[in-house]
Amino acid sequence: MRGIASQHPRLRLGAILIGLLLAPLGGYAEEDCLKLVFNRYCLGGDVNQSLRKNPQPLIQQPQGERLALIYPENRERIYVLAFRGRIYKVLRRYRHATQLKYEELYALLREKYGLGEDRSEFPEYARNAASRLGAIRRGEGRATHVWEPQDAAWHIELDWTREMGLTLAYIANALDEQQRRATEQGY
Repeated sequence: MRGIASQHPRLRLGAILIGLLLAPLGGYAEEDCLKLVFNRYCLGGDVNQSLRKNPQPLIQQPQGERLALIYPENRERIYVLAFRGRIYKVLRRYRHATQLKYEELYALLREKYGLGEDRSEFPEYARNAASRLGAIRRGEGRATHVWEPQDAAWHIELDWTREMGLTLAYIANALDEQQRRATEQGY
């Protein structure tokens, strides 16, 4: 006995379209991808699948159960960090770290995700923008803002430090915690 979809061409076409809509985008299984970051990298996804799907990284650096991939992106760099084969962090490092760029990124993120939380750390003397900028440049302070979208398994960090400059990171909460525990245990 043939099914209803095979008897009616419109139903068969509908079944095909539904199948295409339910197929994972970009080759990632929906349950693995917590968030598609920078329209290319699947936070929480399989790093090997990302390697197959994306251009060859500029640098590929394995370290035990961790893997760091660095991709050129215009004048910036994208860091894709994986632990045990899963992407736990995708970070964009901006070539030019300026107050204007920090405020521009902050405004975009605030518009999309709300106020977030200021987790900046500055010395007592750094009370205005100029002294805070000086503290960042000397490595005595950091500007950090964090967004934790409700019911999301990931969060965003906008960070400005002497070591890394201006960065925007998307972090998978559970995977990041797993890799931190492994680091503490010496793996």
